[in-house]
Amino acid sequence: MAVVAETKGRGAALVMALYLLFLMLPIYWLLNMSLKTNTEILGAFSLWPKNPTLANYRTILTDPSWYMGYVNSLTYVVMNTVISITVALPAAYAFSRYRFIGDKHLFFWLLTNRMAPAAVFALPFFQLYSSIGLFDTHIAVALAHCLFNVPLAVWILEGFMSGVPREIDETAYIDGYSFPRFFVKIFMPLIASGIGVAAFFCFMFSWVELLLSRTLTSVNAKPIAATMTRTVSASGLDWGVLAAAGILTIIPGALVIWFVRNYIAKGFALGRV
Repeated sequence: MAVVAETKGRGAALVMALYLLFLMLPIYWLLNMSLKTNTEILGAFSLWPKNPTLANYRTILTDPSWYMGYVNSLTYVVMNTVISITVALPAAYAFSRYRFIGDKHLFFWLLTNRMAPAAVFALPFFQLYSSIGLFDTHIAVALAHCLFNVPLAVWILEGFMSGVPREIDETAYIDGYSFPRFFVKIFMPLIASGIGVAAFFCFMFSWVELLLSRTLTSVNAKPIAATMTRTVSASGLDWGVLAAAGILTIIPGALVIWFVRNYIAKGFALGRV
């Protein structure tokens, strides 16, 4: 039995190692390209840079047309995450604590908004924002992404809130807590894991979404994803700069995962994820 268990353990370790290798290979190759010149990239095949250079990163960090894309993306992503969580918290509490006519239908309708493709809403949002003067602003993209992130956040948070006993609410009211004080001081700490999970998914969707962010911006709020799709010049694609931009685009998402990793683990274990 011990031999069989040891063999299974080695097999599982081998499968995991191959999976990680397969997962990290594109990232390594992106990093490899980002440290090369275009001449070396388009030349002979090599597993690592022969003459590593940081010129591609220097271009991104010194050229406003590049680094402002990161600033714009982070601006509307943070705005969207804050708005989505702020709106979803009371909505999820209502769905988890109260029963009213059509509550399940309304909850399902919220989820159908999340299921719809972004292309369906691109033209209506473009016409609406052009009419009211919000086109090419950070708040325009942030509000557009709320259409998808608020239903997702409500769905996640409702699962966490339903796991909190109703007796806690009643005890707090008996002790003289007002609803806002109870919600902020007592209830929100109990669902901190759910808030972390919901914020993570809101951040990641808004960070990687391209269609709406590209359609609703042109210059002032153009995100990095849209900038990366417009790197073609008369001399062709600047592969090195594009690869460096890809590496820098991965970093914010990796940092968010690192800081909320414990919440995500608890969310998969306890919540509706």
